[in-house]
Amino acid sequence: MPAFPDLSAPLRSPGAELRFCAERDIPEVLIAHQDDPQLHLRLGLERPPSGAELGRRSESDTALRHAGEAVRFTILTPGSDVCRGQLDVHRVDWEDRRAEAGIWVAPQVRGRGLAPSALRLAGAWLFDLCGLARLELLTEPDNAAMIAAARRAGLTPEGVLHAYLRERGRRVDVAVLSLLPADLAGDGPDPT
Repeated sequence: MPAFPDLSAPLRSPGAELRFCAERDIPEVLIAHQDDPQLHLRLGLERPPSGAELGRRSESDTALRHAGEAVRFTILTPGSDVCRGQLDVHRVDWEDRRAEAGIWVAPQVRGRGLAPSALRLAGAWLFDLCGLARLELLTEPDNAAMIAAARRAGLTPEGVLHAYLRERGRRVDVAVLSLLPADLAGDGPDPT
């Protein structure tokens, strides 16, 4: 199984920057969950994560990345190193060259284009440097803000999968959107 490559510097675009998640992001993640009491529900979690849970997750990130199982990015506004959200790449299928992305942005910076920029930036990196050929995003069909952000990033809506996931003890429908390399014609991470 291939590993995800290391980053020598954050991935950059005019609208967002991405770096691998780090322990120093935990306070901002906790604040985002405090400021948006519905965030954990949109992420399919039973409850907001604790600092200890986030710490354990941070400790396993490098091993998961090197094993090619998952990669987690911190979303930054250009020129800043403060966590403004996260983008997780998981359910990686190297044989079929596809993965699923999950993304959230802190309430204070929503509506500024961070999510679409981060999705395009991560997609370009996954396609150009990692060799993936498809990135999927699954969200609840009523999550209009996420669907709009994904569409602005160039993802194509593909439909709704009924009772596809089990979250919080029940089956839930998910809207499926996809991003392919052709959807990013001319995009790519800034190597500097």
